[in-house]
Amino acid sequence: MMFTEVDVFICNNTLIDPDIYQYWLDGNTAQEAALLVRQKEKSVLGFVHEDLIISDILDQYRTFQLIEKLLPVPTQLSEQWTFQLTPTTQRILIEKYYNFDDQVIREILGKKLSGRNRKDLDDVSDKTGVGIKSCRRQFDNVKRVYKTVEDMSGNLSLNIQTNFLLPTELAQKYAAVVYIANNRFETNKRKLQYLQFTDFLHCSTEMMTNWSCTDPDCKYEETSMDIDREFLQNLRELRILLEREAIDEHKTLVIRILKNKVSDRKLADIDSMFKSLSRNVINIAYGLNHSKEIRDLYLDIVEKIIEPAKSIKLTPNDMNALMVLYKESPQFMEPYKTNKELLSVWERFMNTFNSCVLKMYR
Repeated sequence: MMFTEVDVFICNNTLIDPDIYQYWLDGNTAQEAALLVRQKEKSVLGFVHEDLIISDILDQYRTFQLIEKLLPVPTQLSEQWTFQLTPTTQRILIEKYYNFDDQVIREILGKKLSGRNRKDLDDVSDKTGVGIKSCRRQFDNVKRVYKTVEDMSGNLSLNIQTNFLLPTELAQKYAAVVYIANNRFETNKRKLQYLQFTDFLHCSTEMMTNWSCTDPDCKYEETSMDIDREFLQNLRELRILLEREAIDEHKTLVIRILKNKVSDRKLADIDSMFKSLSRNVINIAYGLNHSKEIRDLYLDIVEKIIEPAKSIKLTPNDMNALMVLYKESPQFMEPYKTNKELLSVWERFMNTFNSCVLKMYR
């Protein structure tokens, strides 16, 4: 009689309760999570003893702690054999782990991703009401994503999506955070405190989309976290708009059309401030060639564009009309009429600049 050896492997899918997983991510103790579970599942749990609920939660917490070791490299979830996880469960584990609170990230923006700032997250926790464990996880995730993609070429959001298996929207949010960190934008000055994460998300996405080098073989080998250097050099040519005759012609074109869109008082104020406004816009564009000026971009927009407009009580609609006309008028001026390349540089800058100004204008 012949005997055949057979290796048998029996397994069960690891079951993950998304709600309990979220409680763990938020830093709740098992006892705190048990209270939340009972409140949510009151009709189902009935007279189930508290100890049984806590015991089940502790068991899941231990599983989460083991799985967490794999989450810094999410692709490992599908490659390991310790936990039998369905694709849906893997997606939930990764997405929830890397999800973040906008208010927490707003506090982290503009700060170095250093050990010292990680230790200071108690203040962020107190200010936002988000648990310290969750704040640390979010800080560490941002730092991890940044370190992973900082030297990669190609689309920043796609790189994040590929390496961390994140949904498109979340990857785009991380791309904005990484972009701000890489360019060291100032975001924490007192005058910028009114801005929310969504404001920075909007502006950073606009910059990445329109100011980065889209050519796979960029002349200066920039990554998608850098502003296109060739574009920056071309921005210097915009200073032609600062010549006296150009400013007067530009103003005439804007005021003529704006006359029917704002009150006579506001029109007179815009006429008076136009030269200053134009100089500020062009100097901001020119200054992007210098790293310090790039860092102060948001502050410059507030101090040099938004505050003067507020001082003459322009409404958001007034501001929109002014900035649209300011952008569109040069197409009727020399040398823009004959130099289509220069006009293209102007529009490439102003489309994004205006979008940021109007998003930030309250």
